[in-house]
Amino acid sequence: MTIGILLEPSPETRVSLIPEHISVLKKQNINVLAESNCGANAFAPDTLYSEQGAEISSRENVLKNSDILLSIHPLTEDDLNKAKKSAVILGVFNPLANFELIKKWAEQGFTTFSMDMLPRTTRAQSMDILSSQANIAGYKAVILAAMQLPKYFPMFMTAAGSIAPAKVMILGAGVAGLQAIATAKRLGAVVEVFDTRPAVKEEVMSLGAKFIEVEGALDASKAGGYAVDQTEEYKQKQQARIAEVASKADVIITTAQIPGKKAPILIPDSILDNMKPGSLIIDLASITGGNTTRTKDRETVVYKNVTIIGNSNLQGTMPSDASKLYGKNILNFLQLIIGKEGQLNLNFEDDLVKGTCISNNGEVCNDRVKELTGNK
Repeated sequence: MTIGILLEPSPETRVSLIPEHISVLKKQNINVLAESNCGANAFAPDTLYSEQGAEISSRENVLKNSDILLSIHPLTEDDLNKAKKSAVILGVFNPLANFELIKKWAEQGFTTFSMDMLPRTTRAQSMDILSSQANIAGYKAVILAAMQLPKYFPMFMTAAGSIAPAKVMILGAGVAGLQAIATAKRLGAVVEVFDTRPAVKEEVMSLGAKFIEVEGALDASKAGGYAVDQTEEYKQKQQARIAEVASKADVIITTAQIPGKKAPILIPDSILDNMKPGSLIIDLASITGGNTTRTKDRETVVYKNVTIIGNSNLQGTMPSDASKLYGKNILNFLQLIIGKEGQLNLNFEDDLVKGTCISNNGEVCNDRVKELTGNK
């Protein structure tokens, strides 16, 4: 069997597997084709892939000869025309937003797995690309904020006077939010955190942050670690509490997203209007619209002396480690669909394999994506 690693389109800097992952596959008698320069942006040159036993090849050759194709982003129509119809395509395809594309892939006969659909269970932790990449994004969001904020993060006592520590508010205590808390605290900031899930309060407090409580949240325990839509009454209470804290904050980091839906607006203009001049918002939910009314993905917007940075791909600013963690996730998942002798073994009795597969045998096979495509 042959696994192909494709070069990602710009501005993506990551790669699906780095050279150190290749040796694991070679031990299973698996051939690895790597598109020329696929790891260059992650500081993994072709020579390192060759040293580990991968064959460096053209994109066309990788597409034509691979049984499993690894691509973080969706393949183009031209790519699909060159690929084997029996090929398995593995990446992060956001099928809840790109459901029409997935329907087309299914009609073309491709078997596709989207790692962002992996069930978030204990057994899946070593394959959870959302967590590994969100961890980096949360860390980098705070580093970016520290660079952009026109103030110190920690408290300073000098002969010229004392500097109060920066006040940081974090909206969402998932993986990115928790890493942001830890990083902001290490830099000496005072941190307050809001999340609709009361269950995360203990984690937030264990990292040294204050948890902002709003009563009446709907139960999100069955939402796979994500937020859920809340009632209008709760949203009003939530906004009033956020407004109170936001007016005193120097930095706000927002991470709230709901799978398959537009990101909830947590910071409308009414809150932005009352924020301190020079304050800063890092919006990690910008790819689905953002948590503010002014967010633009991959852009920096200044609104009434408040800087809003929309960046849904901060992990791409650390391509070396981001690729290392992503590749390890992929490597662990591959072990579920590859047999001991290196042959393809799609066991749809396995809940992780079944949950991650979005098209197979000419059909969309994920229930949530099926509903969106109209195939019940």
